[in-house]
Amino acid sequence: MALRDELLKSIWHAFTALDVDKSGKVSKSQLKVLSHNLCTVMRIPHDPVALEEHFKDDDEGPVSTQGYMPYLNKFILDKVQDNFNRQDFNRMCWTLCARKNLNRTHLLISDEDAFKIWCIFNFLSEDKYPLAIATEEIEYFLRKLTEAMGGSWVEERFEDYKLELCTKQQCLSAWEIITLVGTGTFSKGMDRQTLSMGITEVFHELILDVFKQGYMMKKGHKRKNWTERWFLLKPNSISYYVSEDLAEKKGDILLDGNCCVESLPDKEGKKCLFYVKCSDKSYEISASDKKRKQEWIQAIQTCISLLKLGRPAPHRESRQKRRELRQKQQAEQEELELRMRELQTANENKQQELEAMRKVRQEMEEQVAQKSTELEQYLQRVRELEDMYHRLEDALEEERGARQDEETVRRLQARLLEEEVTKRAELEQIHLHQQRTITETEAEKQELEKEGTAKESALQAAMLQLEQLESERQGALEQYQEVMQKLEDAANNTRTWKHKVAHHEGLVRLIQPGSKGPQNITNWGPAAFTEAELSLRKKDWQERKNRPAQTQ
Repeated sequence: MALRDELLKSIWHAFTALDVDKSGKVSKSQLKVLSHNLCTVMRIPHDPVALEEHFKDDDEGPVSTQGYMPYLNKFILDKVQDNFNRQDFNRMCWTLCARKNLNRTHLLISDEDAFKIWCIFNFLSEDKYPLAIATEEIEYFLRKLTEAMGGSWVEERFEDYKLELCTKQQCLSAWEIITLVGTGTFSKGMDRQTLSMGITEVFHELILDVFKQGYMMKKGHKRKNWTERWFLLKPNSISYYVSEDLAEKKGDILLDGNCCVESLPDKEGKKCLFYVKCSDKSYEISASDKKRKQEWIQAIQTCISLLKLGRPAPHRESRQKRRELRQKQQAEQEELELRMRELQTANENKQQELEAMRKVRQEMEEQVAQKSTELEQYLQRVRELEDMYHRLEDALEEERGARQDEETVRRLQARLLEEEVTKRAELEQIHLHQQRTITETEAEKQELEKEGTAKESALQAAMLQLEQLESERQGALEQYQEVMQKLEDAANNTRTWKHKVAHHEGLVRLIQPGSKGPQNITNWGPAAFTEAELSLRKKDWQERKNRPAQTQ
């Protein structure tokens, strides 16, 4: 909202308060006092002659709002700059209007709280005169107030109140909203102190643009000592005071898009530290706990981000969005009403045409009544034709619906047919794959059967060969036993004859003197054989010993 629009709302309250008989006019003397006070509060040089010069063609009687507006714009609002205390300006206008309009009966709030609600009303009200606050803004304010008091918002209670407002088809004025809050309609169960604190918190956020406030410790730049200060965070500055009554201000930390805020590790016995770095200097601050430290860092970072983007405070931006939405809805509503009026006018024209046609028809019917029965039958046929026409329209409508249903079913069938074709193609591929697999399996089975038959034949042949070899081995064994028997008999016979020959040779050999060398001892006595004969006998005995082992 522009500064001019904001100032005009408070001035409107003051002007209407001076309008005692509610005629829309105020005397020149009162306007002089009002103009002088406005110039004084807003630090504008006051020209006492300008008002007389402006209304020199008028008499000494009262001046209307429309007549005072050109003077107000030219000599006051066009010269105003944002270098004055807005709260002093608002209090001056409040003093003029509250004396006449504020009803303190049954109010649970103080005049200071009523003033704060009045300022909030000016902030949330529409830019239309007489000033009023829309239902959506009432809900926004009451919801904010309930959250500030730590209560829970009861949607059903406000819905009933909203329905009551819609029934009366009215919005609320500043004094009605003060009465609504001051009588505790939406703050039942809350004491006066809690209600006052909630109003103050909402006032600080919406009017003073206070993002966050609270006590923290600040490190000095000269003495380097730590002092507790009450900090107040606004969109473009952080102000710190001696206490929360804001009586003594100690300094400001000016914020811009180049500032930054970062956390610091604990040091010098201080915890929960962070610092705000600006272009000229940095400020070290200590919060009471980690949660508050994080909240302050996030709030300051939000302000810096808004300054970088050149955006207003979030509550001002959200109010503008709500106002634009209401304007859009109102434009749509007006357009709809215009269309309804146009349709109503067209309908009235149609009704007039139909009335004229009814009169013509009545005249025609009176003329037709005088004619013959044939004409009556013709009218009957016309009525039947009209009936048939309506039935035809019904039939066409049914046909149209049936065609739409048919089109829907046809699309469904086409989709199902397409899915069926896709499934059939998939099944065909699976079938072909199965056929190939079966064919390959059959070929492998036949080959395995052939291999099995061949192996079976080879096994049978091997069995026959094994049986034949077994029989041959049995015959060879029997033959071997016969040969061994014969060999043993021959060996026994040979040994018998050798013994006999040896015995006979011993008897036949001449007795000669023996050698002086060592004698060989045998079974037949000493020196029965020579060394050569003993070697031959040993060799023969060794060969017979080894022969059975080789045979086996």
